[in-house]
Amino acid sequence: MSRNDAAISVEKLSFGYRGRLVLHDVSLEVPCGRLTVLLGKNGSGKSTLLKLIAGTMPQQQGKIEILGRDARTISRGQRARLMGYLPQFHAPVFPFTVADVVLTGRASYVMVQPGAQDREIAREALRTVGIEHIQDRPYSELSGGERQLVMIARVLAQEPQIILLDEPVSHLDLANQVRLLRLIGRLTGTGITSLTVLHDPNIAIQHGDHFVFLKDGRIQQPAEGADPWDVSLLSRVYDIGLESLPFRGKTLVFPAIP
Repeated sequence: MSRNDAAISVEKLSFGYRGRLVLHDVSLEVPCGRLTVLLGKNGSGKSTLLKLIAGTMPQQQGKIEILGRDARTISRGQRARLMGYLPQFHAPVFPFTVADVVLTGRASYVMVQPGAQDREIAREALRTVGIEHIQDRPYSELSGGERQLVMIARVLAQEPQIILLDEPVSHLDLANQVRLLRLIGRLTGTGITSLTVLHDPNIAIQHGDHFVFLKDGRIQQPAEGADPWDVSLLSRVYDIGLESLPFRGKTLVFPAIP
């Protein structure tokens, strides 16, 4: 894949907190219009990488390009129109209604106050996620899973070309996990690019198009000719013995039985 085909290009990116290096010389490319899944153990640097791409933390070393542009030259407002970001954790806001929370996704487009078009785009985002039936409820009174769906709708209301999602299914039940991942698949089918952190490699294998693996802040690659779901790679990434089971042309993995 050439850099011209990449929605996101990261080159020799390193980052540390308080003298401890979290990302080590990371280079990767995220293809346009695909669901790229970022996988690795807790603490491997996945969320830090997503924050750096989203621009919520300053770059220290290396280069990030968004749709061919140096990320450091993109203003906050421009970035909000290009890219929607859902962090792993978000605190409840004041008791705004769900509809009003989703409408805040239009902030980068609004000069004074939201217009009719902004409200219609927010309503369409609610319909897309399938939560229009809770649009009048206070956001602060929702369950964790319902809040997650609201924040997905808020990201969609930005009308971004790229969406960054940090463990978006972590608070969802099985039915909503499947519904959300199918939704992301439909969005990528329309040309939207997604870089998504997932916790479960089996979910990632079944839904992802492209895979990036992090271990201790370094990119891990499958052996030459091996599939991304190769059990030896996943065992190395997760530091646990795994066994595999073929499934629909791919592989499911399970902890090895002692």
